[in-house]
Amino acid sequence: MNRYALHRELVAAGVPDGYYRIEDAHEPVPVPTDFLFLRRSSDGGWETGVYERGRYEVVTHHTTEAAACAALRRLLG
Repeated sequence: MNRYALHRELVAAGVPDGYYRIEDAHEPVPVPTDFLFLRRSSDGGWETGVYERGRYEVVTHHTTEAAACAALRRLLG
């Protein structure tokens, strides 16, 4: 699964837009105070984590986009 397919799946499942941000696929406006995220990391991998209180906290690091998508999906239930 890629990030665009994950976004479609989350929309179909009724997950509220403000619960997550997926780089280049879903960037809610206005930006929520707290949310889960999926983004590219500086080393070419992928990260999932939590944005809260104005800070990004990486929870997991993945070598593939598919693995990162699966991790975010698990976090969102």
